[in-house]
Amino acid sequence: MSDAAQPAAQQDAPRARGLLLFLTAAYVLNFLDRQALAILVEPIRRELGVGDAQMGLLLGASFTLAYTGAGLLVARWIDGGPRLWILAGGLALWSAMTALAGQATSFAHLALTRVGVGVGESVCSPAAHSLLADAFAPRRRASAIAIYSSGIYVGITLAFLFGGDLQQRLGWRGTLTALGIPGLALAAALLVFARDPGRGRFERATNPPAADAGFFSAFATLLRSRAWREMALGAAIKSIGGYALLSWSAAYLERVHGLSTRESGAWLGLTNGLGGFAGSLAGGLLADRLAQRDERWRLRVGALATLASLPFLYAFLYAPTARLALAANLAGPFLGAMYLGPVFAVAQSLAPPHLRARSSAALLFAINLIGLGLGPWLTGALSEHFSAQHGAASIQTALALVGLSYAWGAAHLWRAAS
Repeated sequence: MSDAAQPAAQQDAPRARGLLLFLTAAYVLNFLDRQALAILVEPIRRELGVGDAQMGLLLGASFTLAYTGAGLLVARWIDGGPRLWILAGGLALWSAMTALAGQATSFAHLALTRVGVGVGESVCSPAAHSLLADAFAPRRRASAIAIYSSGIYVGITLAFLFGGDLQQRLGWRGTLTALGIPGLALAAALLVFARDPGRGRFERATNPPAADAGFFSAFATLLRSRAWREMALGAAIKSIGGYALLSWSAAYLERVHGLSTRESGAWLGLTNGLGGFAGSLAGGLLADRLAQRDERWRLRVGALATLASLPFLYAFLYAPTARLALAANLAGPFLGAMYLGPVFAVAQSLAPPHLRARSSAALLFAINLIGLGLGPWLTGALSEHFSAQHGAASIQTALALVGLSYAWGAAHLWRAAS
């Protein structure tokens, strides 16, 4: 049946694809600005005279705590307020903070701008997921959110590929200032050209608008759903291994296979970017197709793909050459990214329209607090523990152990599907 022949309740909103394009571009900048600082660690550390521990706080805690905490608070505003204006404001804030980071004169100043980036970026996905859930018919929701989620890998790829080159040309200050400018322009364009599709567009026929819920009662409503709890737990545990790989893969290639920082960054940018981008799209499309037979396949796709990525993780870690390791790393991110679209689409479907931004924010809170909070730190701690026994290869052992979180997370996603 063509789209024109579908009932009105099953047709996408007008200009839905244009909105998706704007939101995906915003998510590309979200991860480009977030990841770029990791490429600039050494020149920043040398100029400001700080140690690895302080840089670790700058990369992790200062961003993560602001991102997760603000996300829960701002999501209620998004659920009841002008979503596009709030999103544009968040985009302008994190872009301005990225540019201001280039003017930092001290570590404290730089840390404050990092907090600002976290607060601004916390707006992006809760607002975008809520908008996409209302712009695209339920049968295409996972595909639309998967396309949006592919912005993660485009942003990471751009950061890895061009961050080092920009630093050589402009220095770390000029690089951060330059990266902040496109977001300010996109924020203005979003307000001029994009349109809000209307809240609860596909539920109005059967579900009357509900009264807004209080802060704690809103999240209690979500947690009462066993499917939501299992899904959030599965995505968060799976992300422990995902963030560990994102943080330590370059160090592994340098220590075990002898690649330079520039080589490891360029190759990881290509393999993570291409594999993750294609996997995110494939996961959404496959979930939407299989869900026409059985809705449980939306999360089963993510569970099975996550489990299937585990052999490629170990092939990456124990390949005899860097070339074989990078070949395995193309398949691993492809499978590992397939859960994104289905999981965030189900998070929107399980929540009533007036709680959708909070559903997304709560899921991101779990993923970032557990995945980003534990993954990189746990890997580093295990690497130090095994260093006396394994030497430079201790990072290999650490990643192999943390990677088991994929199987654990997949089990919870499968339970959520049932």
